Amino acid sequence: MSRPAHFTAADDGFTPTTYAQSHWGTDHLNGPAVVGLAARALEQKCGSADFRPARLTVDLFRAARNALTTVELRVVRDGHRVRTAECDVVQDGRVVARATLVQYRFSTAPPGDLWRVPQSFPDAPAPDGSMMPFVGSDDVGWTRSPAEHQNASRKRFYNDGIRVLADEQNSPFVRAAMVAESTSLVTNLGTAGIGYINGDLTVALSRLPVDEWIGVQADSHRAADGIAVGTATLFDSLGAFGAGTTTAIANPAVQIDFSTRQFRVGDINYE
Repeated sequence: MSRPAHFTAADDGFTPTTYAQSHWGTDHLNGPAVVGLAARALEQKCGSADFRPARLTVDLFRAARNALTTVELRVVRDGHRVRTAECDVVQDGRVVARATLVQYRFSTAPPGDLWRVPQSFPDAPAPDGSMMPFVGSDDVGWTRSPAEHQNASRKRFYNDGIRVLADEQNSPFVRAAMVAESTSLVTNLGTAGIGYINGDLTVALSRLPVDEWIGVQADSHRAADGIAVGTATLFDSLGAFGAGTTTAIANPAVQIDFSTRQFRVGDINYE
Protein backbone atom coordinates (compact mmCIF):
# COMPACT_ATOMS: atom_id res chain seq x y z
CA MET A 1 0.00 0.00 0.00
CA SER A 2 1.61 3.25 -1.14
CA ARG A 3 -0.48 5.53 1.10
CA PRO A 4 -2.84 4.90 4.03
CA ALA A 5 -6.29 3.71 3.00
CA HIS A 6 -9.39 2.26 4.63
CA PHE A 7 -9.61 -0.75 2.31
CA THR A 8 -7.63 -2.88 -0.09
CA ALA A 9 -9.25 -4.53 -3.09
CA ALA A 10 -10.01 -8.26 -2.79
CA ASP A 11 -11.25 -10.71 -5.42
CA ASP A 12 -14.77 -10.67 -4.00
CA GLY A 13 -14.90 -7.18 -2.48
CA PHE A 14 -12.84 -5.05 -0.11
CA THR A 15 -10.71 -5.91 2.91
CA PRO A 16 -10.55 -3.35 5.76
CA THR A 17 -7.14 -2.14 6.89
CA THR A 18 -6.09 -1.04 10.38
CA TYR A 19 -6.90 2.55 9.34
CA ALA A 20 -10.60 1.60 9.19
CA GLN A 21 -10.56 0.66 12.90
CA SER A 22 -13.04 2.50 15.14
CA HIS A 23 -12.62 3.58 18.75
CA TRP A 24 -16.14 2.30 19.53
CA GLY A 25 -14.98 -1.33 19.55
CA THR A 26 -11.98 -3.52 18.83
CA ASP A 27 -13.69 -5.13 15.83
CA HIS A 28 -15.66 -2.09 14.60
CA LEU A 29 -15.04 -0.05 11.47
CA ASN A 30 -15.19 3.73 11.67
CA GLY A 31 -17.86 5.85 10.02
CA PRO A 32 -15.64 7.54 7.38
CA ALA A 33 -14.55 4.12 6.07
CA VAL A 34 -18.12 2.91 5.55
CA VAL A 35 -19.37 6.24 4.22
CA GLY A 36 -16.39 6.58 1.89
CA LEU A 37 -16.82 3.08 0.45
CA ALA A 38 -20.50 3.70 -0.32
CA ALA A 39 -19.85 7.17 -1.77
CA ARG A 40 -17.10 5.82 -4.01
CA ALA A 41 -19.29 3.01 -5.36
CA LEU A 42 -22.25 5.30 -6.04
CA GLU A 43 -20.18 7.91 -7.81
CA GLN A 44 -18.25 5.44 -9.94
CA LYS A 45 -21.23 3.32 -10.99
CA CYS A 46 -24.09 5.84 -10.97
CA GLY A 47 -22.46 9.25 -11.41
CA SER A 48 -22.70 11.45 -14.49
CA ALA A 49 -20.80 14.48 -15.76
CA ASP A 50 -24.15 16.23 -16.37
CA PHE A 51 -25.33 15.80 -12.77
CA ARG A 52 -23.99 16.98 -9.43
CA PRO A 53 -24.18 15.02 -6.17
CA ALA A 54 -26.61 17.01 -4.03
CA ARG A 55 -27.43 14.70 -1.13
CA LEU A 56 -25.89 11.54 0.28
CA THR A 57 -27.65 9.82 3.16
CA VAL A 58 -26.01 6.82 4.79
CA ASP A 59 -27.98 4.75 7.30
CA LEU A 60 -25.63 2.78 9.53
CA PHE A 61 -27.85 -0.19 10.40
CA ARG A 62 -25.35 -2.16 12.48
CA ALA A 63 -21.70 -2.08 13.41
CA ALA A 64 -19.46 -2.87 10.44
CA ARG A 65 -16.76 -5.36 11.38
CA ASN A 66 -13.24 -6.21 10.29
CA ALA A 67 -14.46 -8.54 7.56
CA LEU A 68 -14.67 -8.83 3.80
CA THR A 69 -17.01 -6.10 2.60
CA THR A 70 -19.01 -5.89 -0.62
CA VAL A 71 -21.32 -3.32 -2.19
CA GLU A 72 -24.57 -3.78 -4.10
CA LEU A 73 -25.95 -0.93 -6.23
CA ARG A 74 -29.26 -0.15 -7.87
CA VAL A 75 -30.67 2.86 -9.72
CA VAL A 76 -33.96 4.00 -8.20
CA ARG A 77 -34.70 6.83 -10.62
CA ASP A 78 -32.96 7.94 -13.80
CA GLY A 79 -34.83 11.11 -14.70
CA HIS A 80 -33.99 14.11 -16.85
CA ARG A 81 -33.30 16.40 -13.87
CA VAL A 82 -33.05 14.04 -10.88
CA ARG A 83 -31.12 10.78 -10.54
CA THR A 84 -31.35 8.58 -7.43
CA ALA A 85 -29.37 5.46 -6.62
CA GLU A 86 -28.86 3.22 -3.60
CA CYS A 87 -25.88 1.25 -2.32
CA ASP A 88 -25.92 -1.56 0.24
CA VAL A 89 -22.72 -2.22 2.17
CA VAL A 90 -22.73 -5.94 2.94
CA GLN A 91 -20.75 -8.17 5.32
CA ASP A 92 -21.36 -11.89 5.87
CA GLY A 93 -24.58 -11.71 3.88
CA ARG A 94 -26.04 -8.88 6.00
CA VAL A 95 -26.54 -5.24 5.08
CA VAL A 96 -24.59 -3.11 7.57
CA ALA A 97 -25.27 0.24 5.84
CA ARG A 98 -27.46 1.62 3.06
CA ALA A 99 -26.61 4.81 1.20
CA THR A 100 -28.89 6.90 -1.01
CA LEU A 101 -27.40 9.37 -3.50
CA VAL A 102 -29.52 12.11 -5.07
CA GLN A 103 -28.02 13.94 -8.05
CA TYR A 104 -29.39 17.04 -9.82
CA ARG A 105 -28.73 18.20 -13.36
CA PHE A 106 -26.81 21.47 -13.66
CA SER A 107 -28.97 24.55 -14.33
CA THR A 108 -29.02 28.31 -13.84
CA ALA A 109 -30.08 30.03 -10.63
CA PRO A 110 -33.47 31.77 -10.50
CA PRO A 111 -33.61 35.58 -10.17
CA GLY A 112 -33.73 37.40 -6.85
CA ASP A 113 -31.78 37.59 -3.59
CA LEU A 114 -32.18 35.14 -0.72
CA TRP A 115 -31.50 35.31 3.01
CA ARG A 116 -28.21 33.74 3.99
CA VAL A 117 -26.70 32.93 7.37
CA PRO A 118 -23.43 34.83 7.94
CA GLN A 119 -20.83 32.11 8.40
CA SER A 120 -17.07 31.93 8.53
CA PHE A 121 -14.47 29.30 9.33
CA PRO A 122 -11.56 30.37 11.56
CA ASP A 123 -8.16 30.46 9.89
CA ALA A 124 -7.12 26.82 9.69
CA PRO A 125 -3.56 25.65 10.35
CA ALA A 126 -1.38 24.80 7.38
CA PRO A 127 -1.11 21.06 6.63
CA ASP A 128 2.32 19.81 7.64
CA GLY A 129 2.48 16.36 6.05
CA SER A 130 1.09 14.55 9.08
CA MET A 131 -1.89 12.24 8.60
CA MET A 132 -3.51 13.43 11.81
CA PRO A 133 -6.42 15.86 11.39
CA PHE A 134 -6.81 19.10 13.31
CA VAL A 135 -9.49 19.60 15.98
CA GLY A 136 -10.53 23.06 17.14
CA SER A 137 -12.83 24.67 19.67
CA ASP A 138 -13.65 28.22 20.71
CA ASP A 139 -12.05 27.67 24.13
CA VAL A 140 -8.75 26.21 22.93
CA GLY A 141 -8.06 26.95 19.26
CA TRP A 142 -6.46 24.33 16.99
CA THR A 143 -4.59 21.23 18.20
CA ARG A 144 -4.05 17.65 17.05
CA SER A 145 -5.55 16.09 20.21
CA PRO A 146 -9.34 15.79 20.70
CA ALA A 147 -8.73 15.41 24.43
CA GLU A 148 -7.84 19.10 24.61
CA HIS A 149 -11.31 19.96 23.28
CA GLN A 150 -13.43 18.10 25.81
CA ASN A 151 -15.25 21.28 26.71
CA ALA A 152 -18.67 22.83 26.15
CA SER A 153 -17.68 25.29 23.41
CA ARG A 154 -18.22 25.14 19.65
CA LYS A 155 -16.12 22.53 17.83
CA ARG A 156 -14.59 22.27 14.36
CA PHE A 157 -12.57 19.73 12.39
CA TYR A 158 -10.08 20.10 9.55
CA ASN A 159 -8.94 17.11 7.52
CA ASP A 160 -8.34 15.74 4.02
CA GLY A 161 -9.52 12.17 4.57
CA ILE A 162 -7.27 9.24 3.77
CA ARG A 163 -7.95 7.15 0.67
CA VAL A 164 -10.93 4.83 0.60
CA LEU A 165 -9.12 2.30 -1.55
CA ALA A 166 -5.37 1.74 -1.63
CA ASP A 167 -3.59 3.25 -4.66
CA GLU A 168 -6.68 5.21 -5.75
CA GLN A 169 -7.12 8.92 -5.11
CA ASN A 170 -10.37 10.12 -3.60
CA SER A 171 -12.63 12.29 -5.73
CA PRO A 172 -13.82 15.64 -4.30
CA PHE A 173 -17.25 14.09 -3.66
CA VAL A 174 -15.88 11.09 -1.79
CA ARG A 175 -13.54 13.30 0.23
CA ALA A 176 -16.41 15.61 1.21
CA ALA A 177 -18.58 12.68 2.27
CA MET A 178 -15.86 11.13 4.44
CA VAL A 179 -14.83 14.37 6.15
CA ALA A 180 -18.49 15.31 6.68
CA GLU A 181 -18.85 12.19 8.84
CA SER A 182 -17.01 14.18 11.52
CA THR A 183 -20.30 16.08 11.97
CA SER A 184 -20.85 13.52 14.72
CA LEU A 185 -17.52 14.40 16.33
CA VAL A 186 -17.93 18.19 16.32
CA THR A 187 -21.53 18.10 17.56
CA ASN A 188 -21.34 15.26 20.10
CA LEU A 189 -17.95 15.95 21.74
CA GLY A 190 -18.47 17.34 25.24
CA THR A 191 -16.70 17.70 28.56
CA ALA A 192 -16.60 13.91 29.13
CA GLY A 193 -15.84 12.89 25.55
CA ILE A 194 -18.34 11.35 23.13
CA GLY A 195 -21.29 9.40 24.52
CA TYR A 196 -23.56 9.49 21.46
CA ILE A 197 -23.02 7.15 18.51
CA ASN A 198 -24.50 8.30 15.22
CA GLY A 199 -26.77 5.98 13.30
CA ASP A 200 -26.70 7.95 10.09
CA LEU A 201 -25.13 10.78 8.13
CA THR A 202 -26.67 13.13 5.60
CA VAL A 203 -24.38 15.30 3.49
CA ALA A 204 -25.98 18.06 1.41
CA LEU A 205 -23.80 19.82 -1.18
CA SER A 206 -24.41 22.96 -3.21
CA ARG A 207 -21.09 22.34 -4.98
CA LEU A 208 -18.04 20.12 -4.68
CA PRO A 209 -15.02 21.22 -2.62
CA VAL A 210 -12.10 22.79 -4.45
CA ASP A 211 -9.47 21.83 -1.86
CA GLU A 212 -8.12 18.60 -0.45
CA TRP A 213 -8.45 19.85 3.14
CA ILE A 214 -12.02 20.45 4.28
CA GLY A 215 -13.37 22.16 7.39
CA VAL A 216 -16.42 21.03 9.37
CA GLN A 217 -17.89 23.40 11.95
CA ALA A 218 -20.69 22.59 14.40
CA ASP A 219 -23.88 24.61 14.05
CA SER A 220 -26.27 22.99 16.50
CA HIS A 221 -26.78 20.11 18.91
CA ARG A 222 -30.17 19.11 20.26
CA ALA A 223 -30.71 16.20 22.65
CA ALA A 224 -33.57 14.70 24.68
CA ASP A 225 -34.10 11.28 26.27
CA GLY A 226 -30.84 9.90 24.89
CA ILE A 227 -31.48 10.96 21.28
CA ALA A 228 -29.39 13.70 19.67
CA VAL A 229 -29.42 15.66 16.42
CA GLY A 230 -26.33 17.53 15.23
CA THR A 231 -25.77 19.83 12.26
CA ALA A 232 -22.56 21.28 10.84
CA THR A 233 -21.37 23.36 7.87
CA LEU A 234 -18.65 22.28 5.42
CA PHE A 235 -16.02 24.78 4.31
CA ASP A 236 -13.17 25.02 1.81
CA SER A 237 -11.02 28.02 0.84
CA LEU A 238 -13.94 29.56 -1.10
CA GLY A 239 -16.31 29.39 1.87
CA ALA A 240 -19.27 27.26 2.90
CA PHE A 241 -20.35 24.69 0.32
CA GLY A 242 -22.49 22.14 2.16
CA ALA A 243 -23.89 20.78 5.39
CA GLY A 244 -23.83 17.64 7.48
CA THR A 245 -26.57 16.24 9.72
CA THR A 246 -26.49 13.25 12.03
CA THR A 247 -28.90 11.62 14.44
CA ALA A 248 -27.37 9.73 17.34
CA ILE A 249 -28.31 7.55 20.29
CA ALA A 250 -26.77 7.63 23.75
CA ASN A 251 -24.08 4.98 24.22
CA PRO A 252 -22.54 5.74 27.64
CA ALA A 253 -21.47 2.12 28.24
CA VAL A 254 -18.64 2.60 25.75
CA GLN A 255 -18.13 6.36 26.15
CA ILE A 256 -15.06 7.57 24.25
CA ASP A 257 -13.04 9.62 26.75
CA PHE A 258 -10.13 10.98 24.73
CA SER A 259 -8.25 12.05 27.87
CA THR A 260 -7.55 8.37 28.62
CA ARG A 261 -6.29 7.51 25.11
CA GLN A 262 -2.99 8.09 23.44
CA PHE A 263 -2.91 9.36 19.86
CA ARG A 264 0.11 8.91 17.64
CA VAL A 265 1.14 10.29 14.26
CA GLY A 266 -0.45 7.33 12.49
CA ASP A 267 -3.87 7.84 14.09
CA ILE A 268 -6.22 9.43 11.57
CA ASN A 269 -9.62 8.58 13.03
CA TYR A 270 -11.07 9.97 16.27
CA GLU A 271 -14.25 7.85 16.47
